[in-house]
Formats: sequence, structure tokens, C-alpha cells
Amino acid sequence: MRHDTSTTRRKGTVPQRRPPLESPGASGATPRPPRRSGVSKRPPVSPRRRKFRPGTRALMEIRKYQKTTDLLLRKGPFSRLVREVCQTLSRENLRWKVYALLALQEAAEAFLVMIFADANLCAIHAKRVTVFPRDIQLARRIRGVEDL
Repeated sequence: MRHDTSTTRRKGTVPQRRPPLESPGASGATPRPPRRSGVSKRPPVSPRRRKFRPGTRALMEIRKYQKTTDLLLRKGPFSRLVREVCQTLSRENLRWKVYALLALQEAAEAFLVMIFADANLCAIHAKRVTVFPRDIQLARRIRGVEDL
């Protein structure tokens, strides 16, 4: 028989047993003896996580993100990246309006989605479902995007 290893019990303490409850209708009946096993009831079974077939979860995410219009990149990290690039290109500390950063982020995300869509077509053309870096490089080369 295994001992209880839960974190709520301390080493060396013995749990106190409760006296058996008497039912209201059976006051003259003999009380039930206390249970001897350490398990009183099975814990409630939590619903198991659903196991999807490979690729189903990806398709669900694609549909989810195609329905939304919100930005996919976080605004804070994107803003810090833009400010860092501006500092490397210019000596002075440039200031950005919030709407200018949002417009730049919108354009950057649209560009990235377009490149990934073209790279996906390149992968499909090569009879693959996985997008490789060479697919992105080919999509950029066909589109005419220079090394940035």
C-alpha cells in the first residue's frame, strides 16, 4: 500500500478520522464501519485534451487568423525594433507618433503575409507541405525584393 505523497500532508502527521454520519431516517440502525482503504472516492475525471490529427490544428489556426483583423505582432517589441533600427541609421534620437508606428506595423505584417503565401506556393510546387527557407528566398527573388 502506497503512502499519501501529497504536498498538503506533512511528514509524521496522521490525518484525523471523522466519526461516521448518521442518516436521519436510520437512527436505530447500526452505523456503518469506517472505510479501511485509503481511497474514499475517485477524483473527478477531468476531460481529456482532444488529440487532433497532424495538420488539423494548423488549419484551425489558419482559419482563426484569417477571420481576425487585429495585428499579429506585439506592438511593444515592434516599436522597440523600429526605434533601434532608427538609432543605427541616424545619430539623433528620432520620435515616432503612435499612428506612424501602427501604419508601419500594418505594412510590415502585410508584406510578411504576402511573402509567406508566395513561399507556400513554392513549397506546393515542389510537392511539399513544409515551407523551407529556400522557398522564402525564391519567393523574395521572384518578387524582386532586394536584400534589406
